[in-house]
Amino acid sequence: MSEEILINVTLMETRVALIENGLLQEIFIERHNNRGHVGDVFRGKVVRVMPGMEAAFVDIGLDRAAFIHSSDIAAVDADGFEVRDAEPKTIQELLREGQSIVVQVAKDAISTKGARLTTHITLPSRNLVYMPRSKHIGISQRLEGEEERERLMAELTKALEEERWDERGGFIIRTAAEGASAEEMAEDVRFLRRLWHKVEERIKRNDGIRAVYSEVPLYMRTVRDLIKPEVEKIRIDNHDTFMAIGQFLEDFVPELETSVEYYQGDRPLFDLYGIEDDINKALGRQVKLKSGGDLIIDQTEAMTTIDVNTGGYLGSRNHAETILKTNLEAATAIARQLRVRNLGGIIIIDFIDMLDPEHQRQVHRTFAKALEKDHARTTITGISQLGLIEMTRKRTRESLGQTLNSHCPVCSGRGNMKSPETVCYEIFREILNVARSYENDVLLVMASQVVVDRLLDEESDTLANLEELIGKTVKFEVEPMYTQEQFDVVLY
Repeated sequence: MSEEILINVTLMETRVALIENGLLQEIFIERHNNRGHVGDVFRGKVVRVMPGMEAAFVDIGLDRAAFIHSSDIAAVDADGFEVRDAEPKTIQELLREGQSIVVQVAKDAISTKGARLTTHITLPSRNLVYMPRSKHIGISQRLEGEEERERLMAELTKALEEERWDERGGFIIRTAAEGASAEEMAEDVRFLRRLWHKVEERIKRNDGIRAVYSEVPLYMRTVRDLIKPEVEKIRIDNHDTFMAIGQFLEDFVPELETSVEYYQGDRPLFDLYGIEDDINKALGRQVKLKSGGDLIIDQTEAMTTIDVNTGGYLGSRNHAETILKTNLEAATAIARQLRVRNLGGIIIIDFIDMLDPEHQRQVHRTFAKALEKDHARTTITGISQLGLIEMTRKRTRESLGQTLNSHCPVCSGRGNMKSPETVCYEIFREILNVARSYENDVLLVMASQVVVDRLLDEESDTLANLEELIGKTVKFEVEPMYTQEQFDVVLY
């Protein structure tokens, strides 16, 4: 399995694409005028405590107040360490209005919701995650080999001893640490110690609401979090970014034989790999499958639903085999679409109904296997009696559609509009209401071109009968700025 990372940097934004076997798997976008805040640490101020929700709103200097739930507030002992499995406290016991609090952004503001906060502070490096308020030493569950897990724990212990680590704080060994040496661990420990000392100094300055730590830019986060032996090449179209990433790899992962290339071609980097087309396709509802079937993906405020259809695929054997093949292909395609579109929260997948329990198990296994590549945490259920799989995918940032699209002012988010016929009938009802209220002999209808055309053509007989009924003349005027649903009936 070969992987490539493409990094496109412009004055407006930075975009990173993860390519696997020639297919786009993930796309990350950071706009310089609207950078995300996940991982940033703030000194904030509690502005409102809500006992009914066991939560509070905290002002951290963003456009909207951020949100923190009581479960995201760490219980601490007299020394300031987090107490695991402590007796839960109410939000009133934990916070009061006007209180200063140090928090970290766990989720960016999404749609109408403010950012989600936590007091469980974590600072990541290449191989480790430092938890300054915890005593816990752990290791990523994605590292499965027991020998490697034991070796890494031993290397971390050795590194802490060599660095004479006598400060508070715990560590988690990241998945990216696989194969790391004690010296590499020690480098991370030294880096995290310096970083936390700087953050502590900023926290101690009592100068109001402010950011005390900001995550590194997208391109550096990507290399830090995604670089692994499977990544064969990193192509970058910006020289400064190319130099920074080259230096990072040289300092932290010199053993990786990853080729870093500065792309200077005339054709845009994302066009060369067809990424622009993939992004545009990922903004649509329909995803075509190679077999002829398709997926219909609908993202709503509450959840995302994915419907699997056989489409034009007829199969070569029997009906059950046709359904199985379509569902197996769909399972792999859905896992990829979740990553490309960055869909999170509750997701309901409606596979085509399968009567054979073994076919159901095959589809479920294929889907679970495909999700193992996902960097976001996922949880899936079995296939229900209705043929549905329910799952959750951790959401920390807006989806691709929420990042690139804006709310439609015409349909108000419905995804469809009233038909010209429906608007014509609404106009007729409004004419009747206005005719009863005013004595004018002439009324003027202002509407879009398509609606006026229908009134004067298909609805002309109805219009003539209406004018006879109310005893008034109705005139029409095309208003080019009106949408299909907009109209006005005024006195002429």
